Amino acid sequence: MRCLVTAGPTVEPLDSVRRLTNHSTGTLGTELANHLACAGHGVLLLRSRTATAAPALHAVTTEAFATAGDLLERFQAHATQEPVAIFHAAAVGDFQVGTVFRRDSDGGLVPVHSGKHSTRDGVLLAELRPTPKILAQLRDLYPKAWITGWKYEVDGSRDEVLQRARAQLQSCRSDAVVANGPAYGSGYSWMTNHSQSHLGDSRELYRVLTEKLWA
Repeated sequence: MRCLVTAGPTVEPLDSVRRLTNHSTGTLGTELANHLACAGHGVLLLRSRTATAAPALHAVTTEAFATAGDLLERFQAHATQEPVAIFHAAAVGDFQVGTVFRRDSDGGLVPVHSGKHSTRDGVLLAELRPTPKILAQLRDLYPKAWITGWKYEVDGSRDEVLQRARAQLQSCRSDAVVANGPAYGSGYSWMTNHSQSHLGDSRELYRVLTEKLWA
């Protein structure tokens, strides 16, 4: 099976020097890509330029991305009508930086345009704009794909995480979703439109995801 796996964080520029990102290392997506390759699948790994996990095996083809827009362009470039498996494990940031403002003496907001924002401008206010919802676009780009998304949650209870994962599964027209994060607790939830099960660790997760391709 041809597989597309994403791994690592997106990076959105604040100015020419600074950036907005998250704590993802790309470990899970990279290890999953290795596991799939070892099982005999052809793997294209879309991996963040800032991922700190050990690189993938030589059997895995890798392409780099930085911003959420970059990652979406990679998906668009590889769009196909053929059956493929997509494991969208990358930690895509929810926001990109829009206009940066400073307050003038009357309290009004004045746009700041600079290659490197300076502390001489005092307190600055940065506009945060939502990034593209990549998972929601994959079904149109890959109509015959088996699509697995991820739902990482920090707040709420495990039941609430599962409710959000189920909602994502429906709204994004995915085939499966993996839920995890502090709100879920240890391990992972593997959910499809017909079933839900708890997986104790990443090795068990990789095994279940790989077995699905042979089903």
